[in-house]
Amino acid sequence: MTGLRSALFNPKSVALFGASDNLAKTSARPLSYLRRNGWKGQVYPINPFRTTVLGEPCWPSLEALPEVPDHVYVVMNSEPALDAIRECVRLGVPVVSVLANGFNASSDEGARRVQAVKDTLAGSSTRLLGPSSLGIANPHVNFCLTGNAVFAEDAGTPGGVFVASQSGSLIGALLSRGRESGVGFAGLVSTGNEIDLTLGEICQLTLDDPSVTSYALFLESMVGAESLQRFAQLAAEAGRSVLVYKLGRSEAAARLSVGHTGAVAGDDAAASAFFREYGMGRTTNLDALLDGQHLGQRLLARPSVAPPRVIVVTTTGGGGAMVVDQLGLQKKVALTAPSETLRARLAEAGIRGDSNALVDLELSGANHDTVSTALRLLSDSEEFDVIVAVAGSSARNHPELVVAPIAESASFGTPIAAFVAPHAPEAHKLLQQAGISAFRSPEACADAIHAATSRWFTAQSDRPTGTIAPHQIALNEVESYRIIERTGISIAEYVLFAPEAVIADPGLDGPFVVKAISRNLPHKSEAGGVIVGIKDWRDLDEARTGILRSIADYSPDVAVEGVLVQRMVDGLFEVLLGYRVDPDVGPIVAVGVGGIATELFAEATVALAPVDEKTARRLVDEIKSFDLFRGYRSRPRGDVEALVKAIVSLSNLAVTAPEVIEAEINPLFVLGEGLGVSAVDSFVSVGTQQIDDADD
Repeated sequence: MTGLRSALFNPKSVALFGASDNLAKTSARPLSYLRRNGWKGQVYPINPFRTTVLGEPCWPSLEALPEVPDHVYVVMNSEPALDAIRECVRLGVPVVSVLANGFNASSDEGARRVQAVKDTLAGSSTRLLGPSSLGIANPHVNFCLTGNAVFAEDAGTPGGVFVASQSGSLIGALLSRGRESGVGFAGLVSTGNEIDLTLGEICQLTLDDPSVTSYALFLESMVGAESLQRFAQLAAEAGRSVLVYKLGRSEAAARLSVGHTGAVAGDDAAASAFFREYGMGRTTNLDALLDGQHLGQRLLARPSVAPPRVIVVTTTGGGGAMVVDQLGLQKKVALTAPSETLRARLAEAGIRGDSNALVDLELSGANHDTVSTALRLLSDSEEFDVIVAVAGSSARNHPELVVAPIAESASFGTPIAAFVAPHAPEAHKLLQQAGISAFRSPEACADAIHAATSRWFTAQSDRPTGTIAPHQIALNEVESYRIIERTGISIAEYVLFAPEAVIADPGLDGPFVVKAISRNLPHKSEAGGVIVGIKDWRDLDEARTGILRSIADYSPDVAVEGVLVQRMVDGLFEVLLGYRVDPDVGPIVAVGVGGIATELFAEATVALAPVDEKTARRLVDEIKSFDLFRGYRSRPRGDVEALVKAIVSLSNLAVTAPEVIEAEINPLFVLGEGLGVSAVDSFVSVGTQQIDDADD
């Protein structure tokens, strides 16, 4: 065990700053829980105003201790906590955990304290957890250094799941759920606001711990994404499954993004792409995060099949139908019926297999032999990637009938998950302890399957992280075209005129579109800055004057830099193709429905940039609306290969144009098969330090 990992999870001695005698206070809990759980290490309560705490000798200061402790927990107000941190650093304490308010960097005073902590730690060997950490626990050694009230009962059942949470209360919530369902823990840690030690770095420390088999992460933000990325890569190499629950999926969070690309590729979409491509299964159901650990680990070792083939076998028709219903809502899960050959084998065993994804054993089949035979035949067929076994009422009082044979199937070749319909805690424990992910709701079951089978492991180890300049400038459409042209993406032919210049024959084939060009007019249509469908070039100048009048009425302060005449494109479908540097996960590329339908349908997908053609093709396949140019009901086929190449080209801005912060083509017209794609509008923003280069 490394020195840092040992000091964090298995120290020989700890000191408690701010230790209290009042059990109603959080500051009294760490000492109480350490003793109650039988931890064998040395504990030093520190409180200059007391001689004893909870019946144990109390020390006036850290310096007064007979040794430098391995781990110090500071539970104090902000300014006293700062003083305690300084003393820890001065004396060379390996790890100091801090639970203190007043370190929120969003306020001036909080930012000052955060910087003070960083300055104190700089150049020292002391590492800090927090400073809003509710602590840490290691059930394998009864170590319970936390103020979370759930740990008053015990430090958790020893097991293989390592929990890391940015929310302090969630380590207790997950511990209590684990007690109920039979999940064992290798460790639990509340990382707080990660001024120093990050969640990813802490998880990395546990990768060589043989007691850790998988990870459950609860994230409030993507702070420390770089260390999380490194951890995910190492976890995949080590064969450890990672499931994650992250806040921020609601529309309220999405509204914080601006622009089309920001709306469809906002912070949460970027986070989902990050998790998917680094092989972390994202759950949206809290029960799925914990109860799905065995399934996540089993599916990690299987080749990726998209979409995963899933079948449900049940002894209760209603319970099975609920699971089928929830799986059907997961667009990337394929409910799969048994083949004719498999149905014949089932029939030989007295089991009816219909031509759908539900094998109903009915009440007569609610016995050990029938359930065991059905699961064995389904698994041996290798026709499925996941089998869901549903246990009905017998699970509560007669687990030997259905639950036991499900538990015995843990070693079968095909991963098996279980939905237990009644409230049956003992059945859950039996299944979880056997290595079967057991769920209390069909929603959690379906969510865990989706999360565990939506891991791509495609992220490049050396992908650019991207940097965002403190200030950005939005280029006008023509300047944006120059950036897009560098990528090799085709742009509809255009001619640029000065605003005051009379438009003569542009030398293009009509019909035409006329647009105002201005950096200060991102939404030209709203200002009357676009006129489409002009058939005769002789009408172009009238359109120019009309556009200038409309913009002057709309916003007199807008400076029109030019008037663009562009050949109108008659394509099969309008696509949004976007790129941006996310402040947390770096460059991303977004693909979705374009034109006026972008916000209406909000159908888009996101990947980390740059992407290769294989990943770009997967993105195209994810957009259901794209079937409209892939031969759906005999409609004309579009040039899918050209779209794939365009996605790759734009994503390469991450490498070829690091000055670009955001780029969007909307719409990008998909033309007929073999005819390519054509961009008819674009937007690019760049860092202010590179704007002169971009204009050259």
